[in-house]
Amino acid sequence: VCRSNKSPWVCLTCSSVHCGRYVNGHAKKHYEDAQIPMTNHKKTEKQEKVQHTVCMDCSSYSTYCYRCDDFVVNDTKLGLVQKVREHLQNLENSAFTSDRHRKRKLLENSSLNSKLLKVNGSTTALCATGLRNLGNTCFMNAILQSLSNIQQFCCYFKELPAVELRNGKTAGRRTYHTRSQGDNNVSLVEEFRKTLCALWQGSQTAFSPESLFYVVWKIMPNFRGYQQQDAHEFMRYLLDHLHLELQGDFNGVSRSVILQESSNLSASNKCCINGASTVVTAIFGGILQNEVNCLICGTESRKFDPFLDLSLDIPSQFRNKRTKNQESGPMCTLRDCLRSFTDLEELDETELYMCHKCKKKQKSTKKFWIQKLPKVLCLHLKRFHWTAYLRNKVDTYVEFPLRGLDMKCYLLEPENSGPESCLYDLVAVVVHHGSGVGSGHYTAYAAHEGRWFHFNDSTVTLTDEETVGKAKAYILFYVERQAKPGAEKL
Repeated sequence: VCRSNKSPWVCLTCSSVHCGRYVNGHAKKHYEDAQIPMTNHKKTEKQEKVQHTVCMDCSSYSTYCYRCDDFVVNDTKLGLVQKVREHLQNLENSAFTSDRHRKRKLLENSSLNSKLLKVNGSTTALCATGLRNLGNTCFMNAILQSLSNIQQFCCYFKELPAVELRNGKTAGRRTYHTRSQGDNNVSLVEEFRKTLCALWQGSQTAFSPESLFYVVWKIMPNFRGYQQQDAHEFMRYLLDHLHLELQGDFNGVSRSVILQESSNLSASNKCCINGASTVVTAIFGGILQNEVNCLICGTESRKFDPFLDLSLDIPSQFRNKRTKNQESGPMCTLRDCLRSFTDLEELDETELYMCHKCKKKQKSTKKFWIQKLPKVLCLHLKRFHWTAYLRNKVDTYVEFPLRGLDMKCYLLEPENSGPESCLYDLVAVVVHHGSGVGSGHYTAYAAHEGRWFHFNDSTVTLTDEETVGKAKAYILFYVERQAKPGAEKL
């Protein structure tokens, strides 16, 4: 109807093809139109059964039921759904083969290839691979691309032993999840590993992370559906579930092997969140000291809290939008946000501290110190906040350094840290474009082998440091600088 070539969905009742619900929604309209009863005719039992409720995504081959508003994981007794999948895949393979021959000819005949660029006079391949948007999954794609550029974290998963989820009958073909498979084969670590391996392979075709998204739906119900989600919330759920799965046996890889690899990765790192240390806590894990002082009797309470990221408020004085006639005030910096997070503050009436000496809730002050810095410092800027009725976005630009973020002044015992151990260099930035958390779009900037890339779902482009520095950051990933003389590695 709309001539869109994005996300075609085929109705499994009548074989008509429409665009998916996250394009222009014509597949859903087709289903809704089929629900309208025929005028002057009473629906027979046969007519009741013929309803165009089930369709298949021609790209990912997943089956969806509009009536249940959910994916269908089982098949018919005759295995008709699998037959449709195999037919579509055969069509795709034949089209892919002819397309590959065509592209090869073009590459041979053309002197300029869009995937090649000149660096220092020599031609090199643009090896970055994009991620297909499965329907408002830009929040997931931006986080995956950011994590894939954190080398120590990414390499750990890529070097894990591969686990084959397919049996003999389907060997060499794409894996489809059916009810008969059960959920025992679902492994977030394995699908995360596969996705990371698919990136930076030099493929000109964007990778489709539908298998990973399927597992996300299974183990993280909050992210079911195709509505826009919060990238920071997804990152926290992803890291927490990776951490939990790495602590136990998964797909035949013993817990002792994984924990041994984690300990080898960072023998000195003892920061644990919910149990034993894993690569997640070894890389992202830090420790905060929370000091609370009673203003009545002076009693001090100290508590140590592990963290994987720090959520920073944008100070209120920088939040107001200025009109054209107003003079521009001071620019908000990342240091302002860090200072606001760690500065001494008096708790308000809703946060009164239960003083053990006074035996009642009293007015008190609170201050955060960083007791231990992580190898990768993840900073989340709180751009979304609730008003009386709505969740608004703080669109203030926050200036952030690309190199040399010094965290020493926020440390509890700075004298015990080395000269380079508190310096951090930026490796990735997640940006939210738009006005609300339930809408808009996510992209990511990330550094790879000294070059900056912009990841916008399936599109990956080279960019420069100046463009990255102008971004209105939502999540910042900083890597601890290695104590090597003259090293300025991103």
